[in-house]
Amino acid sequence: MAGHYLAKELGLAGDGTLTLCPSYEEARAMVADGRATRLLVANAYHGISEFYMDPWLTLERAFVFDTPLYGLASRRRSPLPLQCTIVTHPAPIPLINQLIPPGYGVSTVGTAASTSAAAAQVAAGGADLALTTEPAARRYGLQFISPTRPIRMLWSVFVPIREDERLRLSTPEENLGPRPGDRQPWARTTLPAPKEPRDA
Repeated sequence: MAGHYLAKELGLAGDGTLTLCPSYEEARAMVADGRATRLLVANAYHGISEFYMDPWLTLERAFVFDTPLYGLASRRRSPLPLQCTIVTHPAPIPLINQLIPPGYGVSTVGTAASTSAAAAQVAAGGADLALTTEPAARRYGLQFISPTRPIRMLWSVFVPIREDERLRLSTPEENLGPRPGDRQPWARTTLPAPKEPRDA
């Protein structure tokens, strides 16, 4: 997986090197409070712009690496209707029509916060199929009923902004905005009314 590849590139190894989080936002919170040093995000994630624009983070590197295998997975020994309810993370939705087996259709598509959450929802009986990854399917005891395939993915690695980078900014620290997790109201800026043009 991409996290193991990154750890190897950084010369890191051993237990505790990688922490899997239910969402990228939770992973960012770990970086913000010092429990982790890097945030790894797949560029297909619909909210990745939030991390690129976060004033407390900076892009350290990016690399291309295949995702784990994706497929449509169901509960074991659970009969499927011909029209299935499917749950998935929003990013890989286009794969559904590629992977749905002949003879089956899609009644509804629901979304989940992650491929792991999609697998958990199917395991709990919340949907017929999950579009999920091989590790998540294995974790929740699901079986693939479709072909599987990886996605060639660009990954972004974010790290906290360094103190010297912060000092180079021309604006004071408070203008960087709140740290992730802080509950601070946005500052309101009132623009002056435009002046009436004077006669020549």
